[in-house]
Amino acid sequence: MPSVVGLLEQRELVARRRVDELREEADRIQAELAVAERDWKEWAIARSRVGEVLAPGEETGHGHDQADRTAPAADGQAEEASSTPEAVKAKSQVPVWRERLVWSALSVDYQRILKSLADRARLGQGPLTCQEMADLFGMDAVPARVEALRSKAKRLVARGWLAEPAPGRFTLARGVSGPGGGS
Repeated sequence: MPSVVGLLEQRELVARRRVDELREEADRIQAELAVAERDWKEWAIARSRVGEVLAPGEETGHGHDQADRTAPAADGQAEEASSTPEAVKAKSQVPVWRERLVWSALSVDYQRILKSLADRARLGQGPLTCQEMADLFGMDAVPARVEALRSKAKRLVARGWLAEPAPGRFTLARGVSGPGGGS
């Protein structure tokens, strides 16, 4: 007849082996999870970058121009489709400027940049640098903040909302006016 201590040692040994097996499996799963998270983050970054590059309407591969936004009316004349602003899905997306596109189509950060430049234009003052914008917004004018503003301003230039008459100096693009609308 086996001793009680011997039986306990056997069960302890079985339990210890099971714990070791589970720890090995947990380590393998943790490593697999780390790889999967890295891949997921890379795909999310890639999707975000593609969204920044593509203007609304180009995401499907069908670039729409002014002719695509007109539809024949019942009497045979062309009438403009909707003049309401398009909703912007992500904060980093900036729609291409066109007549009657309102500023509310942009995120608050972009609207703040446009408002400061509209105020300067109304006062007859010249273009702003990103350093001056950071000071104007009450931000610490550290390089990271200035570069974040520069990135937003460059995106607005690329989409037709701003002009860059001299490198690093930004003003409203021709045709873009106050916060009520784009024209």
